[in-house]
Amino acid sequence: MRVSDQNWQLFGFDVRNLGKLWVDAWRDLLLAWDSPVRRLLDDIVCVHSLDGECFYHSGEPCSATRADYAVYLLPDEVVLSKTLELPAAVEVDLAAVLALEVDAYSPFAADDTRYGWRIVRRDAATLHVALAIVSRSAAVSCVSKAFSIEDAVHQELWAAAGGEHIVLNGFGEAARESNYRKRLWRIALMLVGAALLTLAIIGASSGFKSLELERVRDMAATAEGESAEAASLRARLVRNNELLDAVAAVASDYPNPHVEIARLTRLLKDGESLDELSMQGLELGLRGRAPDAASVMQRLTRQDEYAEVTAPRAFVRVKGTSVEQFYLDILLRRGDAP
Repeated sequence: MRVSDQNWQLFGFDVRNLGKLWVDAWRDLLLAWDSPVRRLLDDIVCVHSLDGECFYHSGEPCSATRADYAVYLLPDEVVLSKTLELPAAVEVDLAAVLALEVDAYSPFAADDTRYGWRIVRRDAATLHVALAIVSRSAAVSCVSKAFSIEDAVHQELWAAAGGEHIVLNGFGEAARESNYRKRLWRIALMLVGAALLTLAIIGASSGFKSLELERVRDMAATAEGESAEAASLRARLVRNNELLDAVAAVASDYPNPHVEIARLTRLLKDGESLDELSMQGLELGLRGRAPDAASVMQRLTRQDEYAEVTAPRAFVRVKGTSVEQFYLDILLRRGDAP
């Protein structure tokens, strides 16, 4: 092996054949007689033989009652058949290998030779291929006589070899093959159209989702602005409440003297008077006169608004009068302070 050939070898395999293998794999998948795609899409044929008629679909018998095409099975006596065991590596060039085999094996003239083949099975290292060779003129003559057909050359002809039915090339098989390929193209176009439609739907859905997302973002921005305004108002309300609490605390520590003056005016009776009133926070200092200072003290003590009423000095009678001088200290209840 030359050095230049070794450069294309990978684990003993010539990588230059990868492209051809890839194409052959797709051809086998779509066009081979035993491919799963053909089993689904191939036409039903009615095979006419000397033993009668039988319906086939993708080379296998089926229970159909009508067919799209007619096929004629040649008798074994006009068919040269053989089963070849070939190395698996030749599958890349199987058509060329079989053409050489036909040239070497066929007893007919080159322009009169027609043949067909089919892979019967594959082993790990071997291909088992059924090969059928016929004389074009002999096949046409046989079909014309056996089935009373004038235009036998344009009819699809099959041969039996290796336990399989094999399509013979060079007769009327092109019509059915062309119809099958058109069906493949239609399905491919439908799949492409469905894919494009799916992409269009996805694109439209994405566009609508994008518009919806923009709308949601606008709503979110609006809500964020409103929430910021609400938060500002809430903060202002909190500050106002704190200010009110502070004012209430100040009012609690420093009650309104006018309220206390009005209350004392209401509590004192005729003949009782205040000469002096001092107020500092919750503490009141009274100096006044009354015919009975003790009764004034008792009356003030019974008031719920006053937590404590004390006399820092003793009551004394004012000289030359019938009234007593009193000094009283009053402690207001914090909760009752206005």
